[in-house]
Amino acid sequence: MQNLIALLAKKTTLNEKQISNILTLLEKGDTIPFIARYRKELTGNADDEQLRLFNDVYMTAKRLLERKEEILHILKERELLDQKIRTAIDNAQTMTALEDLYRPYKEKKNTRASTAIQQGLTPLANTLQSAKLDKQAFMKEAQRFVKGEVKDVEMALRGAQDIVAERYADVAKEREVLRDMVQRHGVIEVKATKKFQENGSFKNYKSHSEKIAYIPSHRYLAIKRGEKEKELSVKLTIDTERYLDTLGRYKLKEYMGSSKTLLFDAYKDGFKRLLYPSIEREVFGLLKEKADASAIEVFGKNLTQLFMSPPVVGKVLLGADPAYRTGCKLAVIDENGTYLDHAVIYPVPPRDEYEKSRDVVARLVEKYNIQGVAIGNGTASNETQAFFVKLNTDGLTLPYTVVSEAGASVYSASSVAAKEYPDLDVTIRGAISIAGRLRDPMATLVKIDPKSLGIGQYQHDVDQKLLERKLHENVERLVNAVGVDVNSASASLLSYVAGVGSTVAENIVKHRESVGIFESKSALLKVKGLGAKAYEQAAGFMRIRGGKSVFDNTGIHPESYAVAKALERYDDVSDTKSIAKELGVGEITLQDIIKELAKPGFDPREDLPSIPFKQGLTDIHSLREGSIVSGVVRNIADFGAFVDIGLKNDGMIHISQMSEKRIKHPLEVLSVNQYLARVEVISIDLEKNKVGLSLKEV
Repeated sequence: MQNLIALLAKKTTLNEKQISNILTLLEKGDTIPFIARYRKELTGNADDEQLRLFNDVYMTAKRLLERKEEILHILKERELLDQKIRTAIDNAQTMTALEDLYRPYKEKKNTRASTAIQQGLTPLANTLQSAKLDKQAFMKEAQRFVKGEVKDVEMALRGAQDIVAERYADVAKEREVLRDMVQRHGVIEVKATKKFQENGSFKNYKSHSEKIAYIPSHRYLAIKRGEKEKELSVKLTIDTERYLDTLGRYKLKEYMGSSKTLLFDAYKDGFKRLLYPSIEREVFGLLKEKADASAIEVFGKNLTQLFMSPPVVGKVLLGADPAYRTGCKLAVIDENGTYLDHAVIYPVPPRDEYEKSRDVVARLVEKYNIQGVAIGNGTASNETQAFFVKLNTDGLTLPYTVVSEAGASVYSASSVAAKEYPDLDVTIRGAISIAGRLRDPMATLVKIDPKSLGIGQYQHDVDQKLLERKLHENVERLVNAVGVDVNSASASLLSYVAGVGSTVAENIVKHRESVGIFESKSALLKVKGLGAKAYEQAAGFMRIRGGKSVFDNTGIHPESYAVAKALERYDDVSDTKSIAKELGVGEITLQDIIKELAKPGFDPREDLPSIPFKQGLTDIHSLREGSIVSGVVRNIADFGAFVDIGLKNDGMIHISQMSEKRIKHPLEVLSVNQYLARVEVISIDLEKNKVGLSLKEV
């Protein structure tokens, strides 16, 4: 354990005491949200993100130490372990360095070198590698090995060279030098294949080369997708001649015998056949890991911004799922998100039933006092928006906003939707989801696989296990940061609460439906499967509005209720250091308790700008270069942002058009669901229905 703590201290900003505390908490089964929120004194006030990064480093360090023990055990069993290799293994800081050290000792099967070794050519390889003989003397020495499977001198020479080639390719230092050279100076060469489509998705990569040290992650993922679809071929290149020249001068400088040319041939073969292809695969793998991590990070940030969009509170809302032939599906939800009613209208071609559709909407508005409309941004969205604009000119006064409907069809056909609305058609479930995205984005979107939400970039090309884990962590962090109303939350939302999980979440809902609402947090202990440990982890993130205790509607953990109660006797709580000492509680914990008491039931999303409603409509034919429009950011990628300005397709702001000063990533200046009041149109393509936008000097 001490070795692990020391290694983690080198790789993180935490001291050994904090690391020891965190490891102890994790071993006890405490979750990261719980540790971040309720064990701050033990962690040095590390937040959720820092703890997750620590956990990643911890797991990597643990695997490294376990692999070291495994390798040492193997070498000891084979009587190959000496102090030199033990010291080198102990000092290895990465898995790559460790595997490089172990590589020469691995038992290899079915290689040219292993065959030569079986043929008894190791002594000849040793003689070749010493390069002390001249060529004639070496070939005479090789004659001694012509026996059994070795048919002639040439075969003996090739076998000896194969052994030397593999030895060279397995040397840790050689691998490290070449790896560094490829990473710093290597060039990725991309060529079109016979299946290349001239005007397809990869037209910009028909003949492309770029130093791998500078290639953006999104471009590398695009190239790899083209390779996967067999439209592109990809390889890494370096200045091979320069490398071999350096190799010759470095490896052969001390040798005098003329057989050194035979030795150099072995090194060249080892480089071209073994070492370089191995390092090329390795570097490709590292590039992919880096690109995956970058894409997943962007996805996670987009997801954070989407989930943290402020809810529209206190309004009855109408969700509209537009379509042409099958009609626009409508669903009404109340202030709490409860489904009330539905209808289908046909206000757009081919039926164009404006009057009938108007009457249906007017009836719903009058019956339920609808105060806003959420329109999906898919097929027929623009025409449906035009319908609601006309309703407003006819005096209905029904403001609307457009929301992304990505994933609505996935949700409506899911088992989650079937449980929630068993008697409703899937199309109506989709309209409910669209309305819910406006009322409470987090509570609605948590029911959908994040990969279906239309955010991020290349999410289907990255490591899917890593993506799933990182997205789960993101959602878990957000849900616990906001808190969950245990008496209204769905099982999907409850499953992300620290310590709960899907089975217990289902049991909470069943208990609520059969017994009634929870009047206190302690009542959760009556739920099947929710034991003391799960309660400890989850209770602080649960909220009970109007419960028996005011503390139950805060983020104060039940373990601190006595402290919260004791604060009532203090007229002034500004001297938190003294009060914390008197009450026997950590000062950071006390400060959090005071903060929660100041705003019981506080939702951190309330501090964010609300989603705007509108009544007008943008027409691409009325736009000109220089026109000023408004819109909502729908998605952010490495190269730019996509903005809904009321057209069929989202407009695009390239990263170069986001700021007068140079920025490294769009997320520095924009966020998903951010409302942009003034954006300039800088290009219009009527044929492709595309609009280029700029934030510069607007």
